[in-house]
Amino acid sequence: MTRRAFLGMSHSPLMGLNPVPPAVESDLKAAIATAREHVLRFDPELIVLVAPDHYNGFFNQLMPPFCLGTQARAVGDYLSPAGDLNVEGVMAEALAAHLMEEDFDVAVSRRMEVDHGFSQALQLLWGGLATPPVLPLFMNAVAQPGIPRLRRCRALGQAIGRYLDGRRERTLLIGSGGLSHEPPVPTLSHPDPAVRERITVKSEPTPADREAKTQRVMAAGRALAEGSSAMKPINPAWDRRWMDLLPQGTAGLDELCTSTEQSIEQEGGLSAHESKTWLVARSALRTDQDIPCTFRHYQAIPEYIAGFGLMFLEQPSP
Repeated sequence: MTRRAFLGMSHSPLMGLNPVPPAVESDLKAAIATAREHVLRFDPELIVLVAPDHYNGFFNQLMPPFCLGTQARAVGDYLSPAGDLNVEGVMAEALAAHLMEEDFDVAVSRRMEVDHGFSQALQLLWGGLATPPVLPLFMNAVAQPGIPRLRRCRALGQAIGRYLDGRRERTLLIGSGGLSHEPPVPTLSHPDPAVRERITVKSEPTPADREAKTQRVMAAGRALAEGSSAMKPINPAWDRRWMDLLPQGTAGLDELCTSTEQSIEQEGGLSAHESKTWLVARSALRTDQDIPCTFRHYQAIPEYIAGFGLMFLEQPSP
C-alpha cells in the first residue's frame, strides 16, 4: 500500500477580514504553520481534495451529491486566490471510471468552478494554487435532500483508497470543511423568491454583489461573537467527538456513522455537513485500524463562524 496521509482542515472566508483577539489569531496561525510543516515533510506527490461549495460553482438547478473535476477554476471569493487548480485531468477520469466500477455514479465536470472551500486549504498550505497535482472532489453540503449520508461518505472514501492501492504516488487526502457552524447560507425555504432564484440558477455576480455578500457574512460573524445573533452557536463538544472518532478504526467510524442528518444539523448546524469531507478523505486510509494522529488542534472562533479544527494522520508504512 502506497504512503498515504490525511489532513482535516476547517475553512472560513472570514479569515483576515473579521478581527479576532490577538491570542486567538496567534494560536491559529501557529497551528496552521504546524499543519503546513507536517504536509511539507510528508511531501505529497498527489492531493485528493474533498471540499464543498457555497453557491459559487454548484447550484440547485443541478446539484450532484459528488462531482469530480477534470479541470477546476477557483473563483477567488473573499480573500481566496482566483485561478486554475493544478488538476491531474487524466487521473481524475481514471478515478471516475474506477468509482463507476465500484457502483459510485459520481458526476464529472470538465469545467468545475470552486470557491474558498477548495482554494483556502491550498492557499494556507502552499501559498496559492501552485501545488502538487490535485484531484478535486466536490461534495454537496448545503442542499437537501442530496447531501450524502455518513455511511456513503465512508464507503466512497474506501473506494478511493482502493483506487490509490493501484497507484505509486505518495498521496495526501484533504477534507476541507466544518466543523460545527451555521453561517448565513440561504436554503430553498428562504421567503424571498429572488434569493431562491439566486441559489438555483447560476449567474455571474457583480463586484457590488460580491462586496455586499462579504459585508453580510462579516456582520454575521461579528454578531455571533458579540452574542447578538440568532444563528446556532459553535458546538465544541460536537467538534471534539468528531475529531476523537475519526482516527479510530472500525469501531470509531461505526459510531460516527450512527449520527442522523437531523442530529448533525441540530447539534452542529446546517453547515456541519461539511465535516463529511473529513470522513471521505480519512476513509481512503485504512479503516480497519486506528491511524496515529501526529497533530491535532481545535479552536471555536465565532468571529470566523467556525469550529476550526486541524488534524493530521499518517498511515504507517506496510
